[in-house]
Amino acid sequence: MSDELLLAIDAGTGSCRAVLFDVAGRQVAIGQREYSHDELPGVPGSQVFNTERNWRLICECVREALADLDAAAVKAVSTTSMREGMVLYDSRGREIWACPNVDSRAGQEAGDLVRSGAAQEIYDRAGDWVAITAPARFRWIARNEPDVFASIEHVGMLGDWILTKLSGAFVTDPSLGSSSGMFELAERDWSEHILDLCGLDRSLFPPVVEPGSVVGAVTAEAAEATGLREGTPVVVGGADTQLGLLGIGVTQPGRVTVVGGSFWQATVVLDEPLIDPEGRLRTVCHTVPGRWMIEGIGFYSGIVMRWFRDAFCELEALEAERAGEDVYAVMERKAREVPPGANGVFGLFSNLMHAKRWVHASPAFVGFDVGNPAPTGRIECFRALEESAVYVTRGHLGIVRELAGIDPDEAILTGGAAKGTLWPQIVADALGMPIRIPEVKESTALGAAVYAGVGAGLYSDAGESAERIVRFERTLEPDAEAHAAYRDLYDRWLELYARALEISEAGLVRPLWRAAGT
Repeated sequence: MSDELLLAIDAGTGSCRAVLFDVAGRQVAIGQREYSHDELPGVPGSQVFNTERNWRLICECVREALADLDAAAVKAVSTTSMREGMVLYDSRGREIWACPNVDSRAGQEAGDLVRSGAAQEIYDRAGDWVAITAPARFRWIARNEPDVFASIEHVGMLGDWILTKLSGAFVTDPSLGSSSGMFELAERDWSEHILDLCGLDRSLFPPVVEPGSVVGAVTAEAAEATGLREGTPVVVGGADTQLGLLGIGVTQPGRVTVVGGSFWQATVVLDEPLIDPEGRLRTVCHTVPGRWMIEGIGFYSGIVMRWFRDAFCELEALEAERAGEDVYAVMERKAREVPPGANGVFGLFSNLMHAKRWVHASPAFVGFDVGNPAPTGRIECFRALEESAVYVTRGHLGIVRELAGIDPDEAILTGGAAKGTLWPQIVADALGMPIRIPEVKESTALGAAVYAGVGAGLYSDAGESAERIVRFERTLEPDAEAHAAYRDLYDRWLELYARALEISEAGLVRPLWRAAGT
């Protein structure tokens, strides 16, 4: 084992993890914890990022990853996180307010921004709508928690918060900072105009530094909490999806990637800040200078799989435990025997993204055949769940093709979904193109580790280093017959989703999620 290791700490939507890599890009160890976000009583749409509890979980992850290793081998640590989530601090550097990306309490404030025309102004500059970004949230805080608003001394995104916990530094990078919806995309920096719209002073916002910059060292307090060596360099990383692209060597324009994690992102890299004039997708800064990324987001596509596992797969969980397998592997093996279309069962979960009106139907499975001698059941539902995530991805890539004027002949699938055997094949079949699977599925963490290596002086250039160390384990070719079936199934899914959304919009059932201001 190498005596030079790089640590990446990742705070995702549904879990946190600490991953150690050697300088060749091989994963050495990992610690992971699942978490959830509480709703404030009486505040519809609210979700709170519990900084005290989640920092404790992150520390547990780091200690688990380091359990059999010498902390002195860690030459640098970098961080990454979900986008949009943010943490606010008072003058003593204490966290006073924090939310994850899915917090949608600021509906009235987002609506105010839409009606005044400010939302369109923000979108034209920052590349994202006000539904789950910072402008509406700051207005909500000013209106509902004025004492908190008056006490704000520092603003950070969630990945920045981990940097602060480790080193005490307050900084951001272009990829995480731009997810706030308060950036000038073309300048890759905070927008004075948008800050003025929100009544915020530029001094509250951290300097924007490039990923790979050393911003400090692990403090004595952080070292005691995590098991890291005091003085270990702390290096700026970035946003999870953009680092996921770096971790598979995707930095050049026109390359398509599907990141299958808690959320699914269908992305393409750009060499200009192209913004969708119809407001369907979002544009953010890549971690690499001179690069941007446009994406469509499959909301909760991975998290609903965890829900299904916990709610319906007790038998498979016992089977997996006896066999020493992962429960998802057991379910995929069974679902592989079910044909495309899951014997008529459709899963209705994430909607296609439309940044200006992002509303999701009530979660549902439809199409059960209760009179068949071999009735449809949870195995068909499992396959339908995987197919529903891919239908959303197919729709987003159609928009990406239109906007960017590209016709890709392959795509890369990374993230947790790439660990499967069935799900990647469904992606290939539904998209009708070869799908490449990287050897390291924790590509977001690997991207952060690459920047840690840059900060430690072990790599000279992040993009070149990532391309050199990335390895692909397999390429899945689409099955022509399955692809033909999925063309029809996708059209049917679109129609079913539209009908299901009507029921949710009538208020008869609760939607999966509704963005603020919609």
